[in-house]
Amino acid sequence: MTTTAAALLKELTSRGDARQAERAARFFKTGKGQYGEHEVFVGVMMPELLLMARSHVELSLDETVKLLKTAVHEARLLALLVLVNKFRAGDSAEKDAVARCYLDNTDYVNNWDLVDSSAHLILGPWLENRDRNILDTLAGSSSLWERRIAIIATFHFIRKGKFTDALRIAGLLVNDSEDLLHKAVGWMLREIGNRDRGTEEGFLMEHYRNMPRTMPLKNFPSHSGRPTWQARLPDRLPDCPTAWLLSASCCPCYCRRNSRHRWQSSTGNRRV
Repeated sequence: MTTTAAALLKELTSRGDARQAERAARFFKTGKGQYGEHEVFVGVMMPELLLMARSHVELSLDETVKLLKTAVHEARLLALLVLVNKFRAGDSAEKDAVARCYLDNTDYVNNWDLVDSSAHLILGPWLENRDRNILDTLAGSSSLWERRIAIIATFHFIRKGKFTDALRIAGLLVNDSEDLLHKAVGWMLREIGNRDRGTEEGFLMEHYRNMPRTMPLKNFPSHSGRPTWQARLPDRLPDCPTAWLLSASCCPCYCRRNSRHRWQSSTGNRRV
């Protein structure tokens, strides 16, 4: 019997848990005016979604797109996991079809976990031997999620020790107004630093004046035994809005223009 999007949506609903759906709704900021305001959750956890995706890799592209276009968040995530599995298992023509399907439906890859579960596993490898200008186009999009796709897709290249695309896209997004982009760029820069600290520090030295607080504070810890990149920054006026960068990276204080140091408690290292 051929699997359909409707059948998978019904299965998801039957597997759902109301309390987990409520927790997910809080975690993904579904309050009025928040980024996930219109999200609908049924309460299915990631391990179950991964099992379902592996079991239904034969789902046709048309049915996968139907599933991707549903209102239920877990259904969209399941559709993307199916696309990832199809891409991994497919030949060249099948990979091309999946990647183009992904690019044609980015309107539905519309939350940070959806992007982070798919962009570097589909778009990244597909662009391995192709023109990567599509990343610049996505980085210039009015859609927060397409801009996040652009930077997260470069994780594929970072893992291979190729940083040029990630640094270029990070440079385009370093002044973005969205906190969720700051964190994504910071994550990719940290991944570069894990492999080549000098390259990471070069980017930071070039852009530190304009980097938002949420980008470096969580992502660039000091390394014992050698000077931090912050220590090599030139002196600046004490009311500089980025003067907090000069403090030790473990220090939770930061400066705001024309105000004293303000202290805030650690927010942990959760990546969103």
